[in-house]
Amino acid sequence: MVQLLVLLNANAGTLLDRDAEEVRRRIAEALDGGERSVEVRLLRGKELVKAIRASGTGEHETVIVGGGDGSVSLAVQSLEGSGKALGILPLGTLNLLATDLGMPRDLDAAIGALSEASVGEIDVATLNGRRFHTISGMGFFSQMARARETARRWKLWRFLAVAIAAIYALRRSGRFDLDVTVDGTDHHFQAFAALVSVNRFTGPGWRRSRLDEGVLELHVAEDRGGLALLRAGADMVTDNWRDNPGIISLTGRDIVLRRANRARVWVSTDGELGREEMPLNYKIAPRGLRVLVPPPADGTEPVVEAAGAAPTREEAAQSGSIS
Repeated sequence: MVQLLVLLNANAGTLLDRDAEEVRRRIAEALDGGERSVEVRLLRGKELVKAIRASGTGEHETVIVGGGDGSVSLAVQSLEGSGKALGILPLGTLNLLATDLGMPRDLDAAIGALSEASVGEIDVATLNGRRFHTISGMGFFSQMARARETARRWKLWRFLAVAIAAIYALRRSGRFDLDVTVDGTDHHFQAFAALVSVNRFTGPGWRRSRLDEGVLELHVAEDRGGLALLRAGADMVTDNWRDNPGIISLTGRDIVLRRANRARVWVSTDGELGREEMPLNYKIAPRGLRVLVPPPADGTEPVVEAAGAAPTREEAAQSGSIS
């Protein structure tokens, strides 16, 4: 009997717009039965945080989190070394990992997808020893990526979305000296931004078509003048950024970022903004997280290969976790 624990953020906008108790029953009905037993908990604030942090222990083999990227990030950290699988109900704003996994944004469709999902293993990464699942960066790049999603949610015309996103990002960005080490090789940039992604952005709209490549990709927006920066921002919104000479991308497994005369910097990681100690040390953790992967849509390739049986805690500690 496979035991599932479902933790729902009762304050998520998707649930506030619906009858949360009815959603809880709907999830229980969809996931319970057969060889599965499910417990669904509707939580708020500190209670939700406490439950997610404790989710790495217990008898359940799978933890499903219904919330935004902040809740998912906490779950990724809390499940480290447990061998448990993580499922995601995308109830937040950006839903970075859920989108790359192919989870539908519609709640009912997402519940149906989870009921048919299989377990796969994806890469995660660490920033100064703390796990994250998709992106981490500083400066114009990360601000532009977030502004792009905001403009899309407003359902603006494409050219207007570009303009608003660029202005939003420029107001929060500045030039800086950036020293970079990628797998032991040093580089120096005059930059407006640096962004590290877990695996490469190979799909449309800054999305990853594979989640198990075993690499990090660093994207640096160089200082080539104000007009070049605006073009870089526009190319980020319109998916032409790979052809922009002002955006440099480097791939590796171990990346270190340093800024002169800075002991701490603001870094946006999986949508959460925080102050980080310098230098920023990024490392890849290949296949470091077991996740529920929905069946691929017609004509699309799977983002990960199916995983085998769940490892023991000792096996997970030896192969999948970062100490």
